[in-house]
Amino acid sequence: MFNWFRRKKENKENIEQKPPIVEDKQSNAPSETSEIQSEPSLEWAKAAYANIQKQKQEIPENSEDERVASVENNLSAEEKNVDSSSMVEEKTEEVKENAPAWMQKSDRLSALKETAIETEKEEETTLDEDFVWSAQVLESQGRTPDDVSEEEFTWLRKLRQGLGKTRRNFVNQLKSVIGQGPLNQNAIEQIEAMLYSADVGYEATEYIVNTLQNKLKEESLASEDAIASLKEILQQVLDEPLQKLTKTEFEPEAGKLNIWLLTGVNGVGKTTTIGKLAHLAKTSGYNCVIAAADTFRAAAVEQVKVWGERTNTPVIANEGKNTDPAAVVFDGINAAIARNADILLVDTAGRLQNKKNLMEELAKIRRIIDKKAVDANIESLLVLDATLGQNGLKQAQVFSEAAQLTGVVLTKLDGTAKGGVALGVSRDLGLPIRFIGAGEGIEDLRPFSSYEFVEALLS
Repeated sequence: MFNWFRRKKENKENIEQKPPIVEDKQSNAPSETSEIQSEPSLEWAKAAYANIQKQKQEIPENSEDERVASVENNLSAEEKNVDSSSMVEEKTEEVKENAPAWMQKSDRLSALKETAIETEKEEETTLDEDFVWSAQVLESQGRTPDDVSEEEFTWLRKLRQGLGKTRRNFVNQLKSVIGQGPLNQNAIEQIEAMLYSADVGYEATEYIVNTLQNKLKEESLASEDAIASLKEILQQVLDEPLQKLTKTEFEPEAGKLNIWLLTGVNGVGKTTTIGKLAHLAKTSGYNCVIAAADTFRAAAVEQVKVWGERTNTPVIANEGKNTDPAAVVFDGINAAIARNADILLVDTAGRLQNKKNLMEELAKIRRIIDKKAVDANIESLLVLDATLGQNGLKQAQVFSEAAQLTGVVLTKLDGTAKGGVALGVSRDLGLPIRFIGAGEGIEDLRPFSSYEFVEALLS
């Protein structure tokens, strides 16, 4: 079983990272193809590709059909559960018709079911430019062709494609500005404008420009060398929040309950993120329980239950309207302990209209956790929509004050040209990014790697 949480720890300790050199498809480099083919790492990529094809041949042919059938059965079971629970709660057809909106079956539930099978499909792995780039990223982290998985190549491909809009708006312009010696005022202004357009943020932009300018004052660098220096600076910005932590790796602690509180405004993909985290945990070998504690939003509990069915994860919920979220967390902790679970994912309310109520609610949840799970490892993760850019950062600042945040989950990177917001999160908020999402599929959320992110952004 491939453990995504221990991926970096197991495979690249004390390994010097060497940046890949593959250029973006939109680059104006005249000899891109020949440059790629002349690299020794192409042999590494071919060996990895051959190994993946061999692994796929060893998988029984009917495994895909069984997986789709399993998803269909899960969805059918959820449909039955919803129907049966409606029969219990509604005594007559008249009561059912007059039930409030929050108790009625949501159209979004049907929409999620209709797309569920589609999201399970796998893209065919091909030995193309994205594969070669992914191979160089993995090789530079000390990996060998026989210990990489198709999952990793699929993820790196999606990450690079997800940051494509940001990269195409940034890299080519940047190359025309730097690499020509010390930066003059006009060049500085151009770089600042590019960083702002990617929603890097004021503080992060000032730091990046000043650091790069000082670097270029020391020595005159060619364009590619200047890009390499910029990569180092960006990675430093992303890793800076980790410097104040005693443990930089993010993984469930063994031998204790790990409680992850997920918070964020409505609409950023918080509930979907919980479902994807549950899937990630399960496929990495961890037992997981979900507590549906966002009891104030219509259909929130229903949506969490759908994701619970899809990931075969127990969901602890209270069917009543406006029930106490802390009571749901209380029951969730009991259930997690009884099931000997490794992770308890808690879906919390995303209301910013009254910050005082939000703080009181979260404080009450923390008191329950401290009382019921004294030795638990607690993480408070903010789910942030990357497409919101600086508006998302402002939301993050409010939650940072209220929720004792320990990290960020950055979603929807595949639909924005503002991928630089990740740098703003790290620099302006001082929070480490723990997970990133680059797609709608259930496997399109992975632990964050600053190295892979920067390479995908600038290569």
